[in-house]
Amino acid sequence: MDTHSRFPRADNRNDAFDHRTPAADSPRSYTGDINFGESTDRRFAFSRQSSLHQKAAAEPHTPRPFLSRSVSCIDIPPGSYPPDSGVSYLKEIDDRFSAFSFVSLILGGLRSGNKQMRRLFVLISLNVAYSTAELFIGLFSGRIGLVSDAFHLTFGCGLLSFSLFAMAASGQRPDRTYTYGYKRLEVLSAFTNALFLLFMSFSLAVEALHAFIQDESEHKHYLIVSAVTNLLVNLIGIWFFRNYARVNLAYRKAEDMNYHSVCLHVIADSIRSAGLILASWMLSLGVKNAEVLCLGLVSFTVFMIVMPLFKASGGVLLQMAPPSVPSSALSKCRRQVSSREDVEEVSQARFWEVVPGHVVGSISLQVKSGMDDQPILQYVHGVYHELGVQDLTVQTEYA
Repeated sequence: MDTHSRFPRADNRNDAFDHRTPAADSPRSYTGDINFGESTDRRFAFSRQSSLHQKAAAEPHTPRPFLSRSVSCIDIPPGSYPPDSGVSYLKEIDDRFSAFSFVSLILGGLRSGNKQMRRLFVLISLNVAYSTAELFIGLFSGRIGLVSDAFHLTFGCGLLSFSLFAMAASGQRPDRTYTYGYKRLEVLSAFTNALFLLFMSFSLAVEALHAFIQDESEHKHYLIVSAVTNLLVNLIGIWFFRNYARVNLAYRKAEDMNYHSVCLHVIADSIRSAGLILASWMLSLGVKNAEVLCLGLVSFTVFMIVMPLFKASGGVLLQMAPPSVPSSALSKCRRQVSSREDVEEVSQARFWEVVPGHVVGSISLQVKSGMDDQPILQYVHGVYHELGVQDLTVQTEYA
């Protein structure tokens, strides 16, 4: 057996778990098959025979290629798991995300005393009541503008409901399906809200262009009563989430990003209502191209206030380098690790955020032959932990 292996050879090993050492004159050597270089690599190679419950004389023994520790596999004997384990596992996932669980999670969050969840539930209820009334009035009066605005509000209520669900589900503990938990649902909710607001900004720009091309005198004025009512409802939402009424916000937790997205959603809808009121008033005064000016201004404003949130939430989902940790600090830590005498090379240093405030990373070290890697591991974990990296995976290989 290789003298550099970290797994000592046991005398009372089981026959079903066959530890083998490649012979010196073997045509299929460990390093030759996998191309790991010289035989000084200390990684442990093993394979488990599939003939666990078969007799040794049933078939001749055929040697298998040795596998490295990073790509090794174990054949699971038949009967180790019940036949319906996969079905029950998928059923467990379906039950977790059923409509009943959706409602129970929200009701449980509301009963838990979460103030932000209660405020958001009240805001959604007001918007649903207003959009329903606007839809029926538009259908009975034959005004397409009211029906279109009611569908817009309904879609916005759906996004706010997803934000409410994310607030409730993010408190669930990690399980075997989602090992990091459900905190990233709040980041996904923030990204969805930001994407919807960008689409609203684009649609307002198209509407302004359409109003500029067609004859202004043939365009119908917006109903001031509808816009004022919508603005009052949104002002209530702004008051609920006034602590997050900023364009650029430092996200310390996933909840901050979700609350900020809800606040920006309400602010953008308020700006839209205010723009429609202003355009209707200016048209009544006989100002030409007033609607084009107001809608264009609203579209530009919504785009500018939403882009920071869109970049931040998209960056977390794309696992970009954590903005909370300066890149210069990460480079400094890498140089400190590389400067150790027992470290040959540092490679594949990757760091990202699971959610805002939770930084994880992985790094690969090439250690000099014959050195103990435990002091190196303790040093690397200590350096990056002081920098703010909560979870770090270190892979060591010997030169």
